[in-house]
Amino acid sequence: MKCDEKIMNRMKRAEGQMRGIQKMMEEGKECYDIMIQLSAVRSSIESVMGIMVAENMKDCFEHPLDDKELQSEKIEQAMKMIKKL
Repeated sequence: MKCDEKIMNRMKRAEGQMRGIQKMMEEGKECYDIMIQLSAVRSSIESVMGIMVAENMKDCFEHPLDDKELQSEKIEQAMKMIKKL
């Protein structure tokens, strides 16, 4: 799947946040402060997941496959992704 630049930027930002959290843990920062940062990363990742699922669904409907069986499988896969949210 080709990802939009905005999605990649969000992932890089989350990666940077995770490095910051690791540093906080190494420095013995308060658990509460670490949990706030972990919650922010989780929210960021969930947002990326939602965007990816939405883009996949949009692609399913805007560019349907000629092969109905493959199209059905593609939609089924998209539905499984929605369940993982």
